[in-house]
Amino acid sequence: MAGASGSERLVESGPATLVELHREGRLVREYPGVRRLLAGASDAELARAGQLLARLDPGEVAAEHPAVPVVTVAVTGHGTLAPLLPPLTVELARHGLLLRPRLGDFDAYVFDLADPCGELYRADLTLCVLDPMVVFDEVPVPWGPEDVERVARERIGTLAGLVARFVESARGTLVLNTLPLPRRFAAQLVDHRSRARLGVVWREANARLLRLAEEHERVVVLDLDPPAGEGVPVVEPRLSQYTRTHLSPALLAAYAREIGHLARHRAGQGKKALVLDLDGTLWGGILGEDGPDGIEIGADGTHRGGAHHAFQRVVGQLASQGVLLAAVSKNDPEPVGEVLRGHPGMFLREDDFVRVVANWRPKHDNLTELAEALNLGVDSFVFVDDSPYECGLVRHELPGVAVVPVSGEPALHIEALLRDGWFDAPELTREDVTRVAQYRDELVRKDFLDSFDSLEEYLRQLRVEVQLVEAGPAEVARLSQLALRTNQFNQTTLRLGPAEVRALLDDPAARVLAVRAADRFGDNGVVGAVFTHRRGDTVHIDNFLLSCRVFSRGIEQTALCAVLRHARAHGARAVRANHRATPKNTKVKDFYPRNGFAPVTDDGTTVTYEHGLEVLPVPPAHVHFTEIPGDDGS
Repeated sequence: MAGASGSERLVESGPATLVELHREGRLVREYPGVRRLLAGASDAELARAGQLLARLDPGEVAAEHPAVPVVTVAVTGHGTLAPLLPPLTVELARHGLLLRPRLGDFDAYVFDLADPCGELYRADLTLCVLDPMVVFDEVPVPWGPEDVERVARERIGTLAGLVARFVESARGTLVLNTLPLPRRFAAQLVDHRSRARLGVVWREANARLLRLAEEHERVVVLDLDPPAGEGVPVVEPRLSQYTRTHLSPALLAAYAREIGHLARHRAGQGKKALVLDLDGTLWGGILGEDGPDGIEIGADGTHRGGAHHAFQRVVGQLASQGVLLAAVSKNDPEPVGEVLRGHPGMFLREDDFVRVVANWRPKHDNLTELAEALNLGVDSFVFVDDSPYECGLVRHELPGVAVVPVSGEPALHIEALLRDGWFDAPELTREDVTRVAQYRDELVRKDFLDSFDSLEEYLRQLRVEVQLVEAGPAEVARLSQLALRTNQFNQTTLRLGPAEVRALLDDPAARVLAVRAADRFGDNGVVGAVFTHRRGDTVHIDNFLLSCRVFSRGIEQTALCAVLRHARAHGARAVRANHRATPKNTKVKDFYPRNGFAPVTDDGTTVTYEHGLEVLPVPPAHVHFTEIPGDDGS
């Protein structure tokens, strides 16, 4: 790569470079490049990288790179859990995050979860790692299924009480896991009837664990049966016996990968759009050479065609839950449209995509333009392609894009796509289900804009309607989603889970407002939120955020004007608001000054602004606003 700097060459050369950086004492200095170094690393390479990265001092890395998001993870449990830290460290590093671990003592989970002054209650994520010996350490010999049932009931009952206590006052998310059952326990029962009964008892215990996530918003329960069922060893006998590490290194690595997904979402780095190549990815063969009748696709065709069809069904399942689909292909647009509209073997159709881009331009340029059209950052994209060249080029030119390379074996496409849980979320909202239609409407709005000579006339004809309402329980999931996923118009990047939003609703000093919007093309639903509290005669805006798909329509100014007007009508002397700068929210750094706020403090990262409420800004004339109840001072 001619003209590349030494740092760029290191970033491009892969996981082995971590060893060089470590030996040269440069790993701390080069930490932001680690994310790219780990892209595409194998499991074995990740394991080795985790050992190196876990030796770093997180405080030293954070001091050197204050822009790198830090996630505090407290770890407790029943067995020896120090071996979990290297895979945790590397999994967070893969997503550009820095792990600040807090490791509890051996078998101290009961004490740790019961101590409201402990590290667990202050962490972003608290991991209570459970293993089968939580039960079997207390089972007598001889034993039968009824003994296991009794001990399991006692242990889970104790845990349920600790969980209820934890979620009342802890600030973060508690992660539990189901208990995989090693064969060596069932094999100790010589009759099959007892083995079947043990299976029933064990599954019922795991069902009780899983239901804890239904009972508590701030609890996540990871199901370890899927990795175990796919051949990941549950236990390594020597480590279990000699070191009391009761889950195998491979299972701990799989567990750490899931925690990486949670941490990524918590840090506001969730993905929104799945962008697919076509030839060799969505169907077999090359459309330009084989023609529509020659490509491999269809459940009733060839084996490979059936594999591509199965992959399309999985993509369709993701789209049904709010993932935006787009296609970017080096092809002529006419035959691509013909296949998407009428090929009998296709599961996905043209209407399933918010946009299909078929041309001969570089794919990274097409991705950049697609992001602009959808009003999204490219770092919200997951890009799937079977070409190593295209994958490498997109990784290099657009490092924020999550690149998923797929091989020439279509039966492996599904595993490659789902491996990293790019679109995982705590729960679905109404806006998730309707997101594809909303973004398709957004493209229609852009076409509508192109028909006008001025932005002012476009906005007037768009007929924007804004409603600011006191949020209630029905809005909790959506407001949390906005707080966790919105980056561009997010004044402080204060990340709030559902339980934290609900706590604000219950706080008499706090006020949570949901911003709803609609226009001539349809209802956009809840597109923003304003979180405030009042202290004396000053109203404080704790955060103000707005979905990126409704920027620049006057919605944000209208909502802010209403908050200021309400504050003055209710006797406030001033309104204060913070802007915490991040690499992604620079476009709104002057939002408060443009609306009459003056800076009062600046610590280099966060600027505090104040509005004296003497002269209030006027909302845009083209917006029809529905007043907040009581906004007139009544």
